[in-house]
Amino acid sequence: MRETSGGAVFARHARGAALLAVAMMLVAPAAMAARGERDAAAEPATRSAPVVRNTVDELKQLMDARQLTELRTTYNGNYGASLLFNANTLTYYVALFQEKNFWRVIKTDAVDNAERVYRTFAQQSEQLAQVYIDTTRLEAGKRYTERLVAYNEERLRTLQQEMEQQQAQSAQVSAALQQAQQQAVSLSSDVQSTNSQLDSLQRRIQILQAEQGNPELSLPKPDSVPSPAPAAASDGR
Repeated sequence: MRETSGGAVFARHARGAALLAVAMMLVAPAAMAARGERDAAAEPATRSAPVVRNTVDELKQLMDARQLTELRTTYNGNYGASLLFNANTLTYYVALFQEKNFWRVIKTDAVDNAERVYRTFAQQSEQLAQVYIDTTRLEAGKRYTERLVAYNEERLRTLQQEMEQQQAQSAQVSAALQQAQQQAVSLSSDVQSTNSQLDSLQRRIQILQAEQGNPELSLPKPDSVPSPAPAAASDGR
């Protein structure tokens, strides 16, 4: 029987450990490479399945996949409520939204609960939209008032221009009227002077006509003839 010392045993164990380490060094890269390939092959499958964090994301994913049927929708301003149904899972989704942003989404399997939540969301959308509706009306009223003010300002400028033109025309008419009145006064004086001349001429004509119609004035006066002496009385004796 061969006796083996402790040092020899330790040496053999040391050599075995060294060989095992070398083998692991040779095998480990291949194993790691194979594991990396398996992880790389499994990664696309993991990425292809989106993670659903909440009911809002779930609703968006189902809508993008066109797996929902719209049963009811109420619009109030830019707010609204919708009742959607997934025919594959017999599940209802009730959403309260503003434009394209979902504020709340409730998922339920009970139709009565879905209808009740839908009516609640519809009432909430009406309350939320009241401020939007009032703001829209006020903005429209403001724009209308601004347009009305601009129209009235333009109308006022037009009327002022027309008034200035009328005043200028009135001044021209007044000046022309004064000139006409002055001409009338001058003509009146001329008429009076002409009438006086006419009267004087008519009087002279009448005098001349009267002289022409009087025979005594037309013949010369005869010379005076002495009257004959009375005959002497004869004595009849």
